[in-house]
Amino acid sequence: MDKLLRLLFILFLITLPTLVLGDCTCDKDDGDRDKNKALRYKIAAIVAILAGGAIGVCIPILGKTIPALHPEKNVFFIIKAFAAGVILATGFIHVLPDAFENLTSPCLNENPWGNFPFTGFVAMVSAIGTLMVDACATSYYSRSHFKKAQQAVGDEEKAGEHEGHVHVHTHATHGHAHGSASSAEEMGSAELIRHRVISQVLELGIVVHSVIIGISLGTSESPKTIKPLVAALTFHQFFEGMGLGGCIAQAKFKLRAAAIMALFFSLTTPVGIAIGIGISNVYDENSSTALIVEGIFNAASAGILIYMALVDLLAADFMNPRMQGNGRLQVGANISLLVGAGCMSLLAKWA
Repeated sequence: MDKLLRLLFILFLITLPTLVLGDCTCDKDDGDRDKNKALRYKIAAIVAILAGGAIGVCIPILGKTIPALHPEKNVFFIIKAFAAGVILATGFIHVLPDAFENLTSPCLNENPWGNFPFTGFVAMVSAIGTLMVDACATSYYSRSHFKKAQQAVGDEEKAGEHEGHVHVHTHATHGHAHGSASSAEEMGSAELIRHRVISQVLELGIVVHSVIIGISLGTSESPKTIKPLVAALTFHQFFEGMGLGGCIAQAKFKLRAAAIMALFFSLTTPVGIAIGIGISNVYDENSSTALIVEGIFNAASAGILIYMALVDLLAADFMNPRMQGNGRLQVGANISLLVGAGCMSLLAKWA
């Protein structure tokens, strides 16, 4: 009996590597392929994801017309914390694991892909690059605004020199109050510039990730794979849209610029799906080129999203004196953050 058990154990050890390798195939999975049915699901996905993304991004932007949803109100902090939780979970739970899966695939050569943690490295470089772009863009726009303000003040002073002594005296008296007002204006302008940079960099990170998931869905020809993704990705885009829409609302873009940003976000995943449908006959998701390109872009997108969520969204709001001085708002924002991150993490079960 012992000999039989030993023999079975040895056979198990011998066959185990074969079983494991059998799961890691680089060939296309031809099982459960139905092009016509898959195409119907893809068209439904384009419509549903487009609608979900558009509604999500428009709620905070159009919410400016509702007094309770103004960026200055406490409710907006809670909504923004929820959205930041969604974006953070997108980076950690959805995008980064996909990048690890792509760049550690057995379909890639062991050298160099198996000898160095490229996913973590690309995500780190992406986060550092986002910090640099963030800082440089804010600095550039601030200097540009400051020069314009100085030029305007200089023009006013030159005009004042041609006036009488009495006018100069009254202008000087008025100048102190005007200086205080302009200093408050400058602070408001600096904050506005910051919000505009944040919204544009955040959209870049989301767009890269959205196009990739759209192409992945568009190239799939398995109805069983696509069906659960339709609902999951619709909610995914809706929540991401809320996060981006909140940043656009705070940035106070003109209507045309806000509409372009919202439209651009809404179209990225549907356009990705359309591209995927177009290249589905020639695209091989297990080819080394596809794995490397997807893996690097996913890792870069994850770095951007994680940095933006932690530094520009959560840290900026949670360290805000208004939230620091309001215990109820702090509790509400923390709960909202956990709910947002939890909802988005749960979606990882299907997408």
